[in-house]
Amino acid sequence: MASQSLVSFCTWLAATSFSRAVQTNDWVIPAVQTVHILAVAAVVTAALMINLRLLGIRRDDQSVVGIAKRFAPLIWWPLPVLLASGSILIAAEPARSLENPVFLLKMGLLLAAVAVTLACQLPLRGNATFRELSAGRRRAAQLIALVSIPLWIAIVCAGRWIAYVQGT
Repeated sequence: MASQSLVSFCTWLAATSFSRAVQTNDWVIPAVQTVHILAVAAVVTAALMINLRLLGIRRDDQSVVGIAKRFAPLIWWPLPVLLASGSILIAAEPARSLENPVFLLKMGLLLAAVAVTLACQLPLRGNATFRELSAGRRRAAQLIALVSIPLWIAIVCAGRWIAYVQGT
């Protein structure tokens, strides 16, 4: 069950002028959802391209660092867009998200996916050949990819399920 302070916060947020403006303009939520979905698509596609290269499934002719340099910006640049669009969606219907266990799951999965993505990309910044230096490092990169792909897929699924699961 949601705590009383969370319920009070959701009630307060829903009554703000910003929330009411978003709620009463029919075009705002569909427009913001469209931006949010496109940003999710960019992040997930970029993560998938990097992970497929780590697994050796895609573009063996290009180095891991080459693929990461090409696609990593498509992971990191849309994240502020997702934060902004997600915040607007939450402001419009705070209880729908903040009191929803699937939303909390999505946020936890997102934190895990960002951590795994950083674990993959940070070593490449200091040493461009880091992943190519040893079989152990290549196996570690493959393990990261095998964890990362299901995380990003689960984030997308959780995002869709928020609409269909009621808060507690």
